[in-house]
Amino acid sequence: MAYLADADDSKVKAIYTLLKDDMQEEGSFKLTEEQLQILNEEHHLHITGQSKSYTREEAGQIIKGQRGF
Repeated sequence: MAYLADADDSKVKAIYTLLKDDMQEEGSFKLTEEQLQILNEEHHLHITGQSKSYTREEAGQIIKGQRGF
């Protein structure tokens, strides 16, 4: 994970390009019930204002260690 956090956009895009076809195949990407439950809980916290949200720019700064959260 540390590599992706430190990687520049071009490297992340290259990795995405390599994996994109696998992710788009019908039925190849499915979440478990536990993962769906976590997403639903996180969504609820976001919608009700109980969790902090970040813009894409803010998230990039946090990932690169240029800003705290």
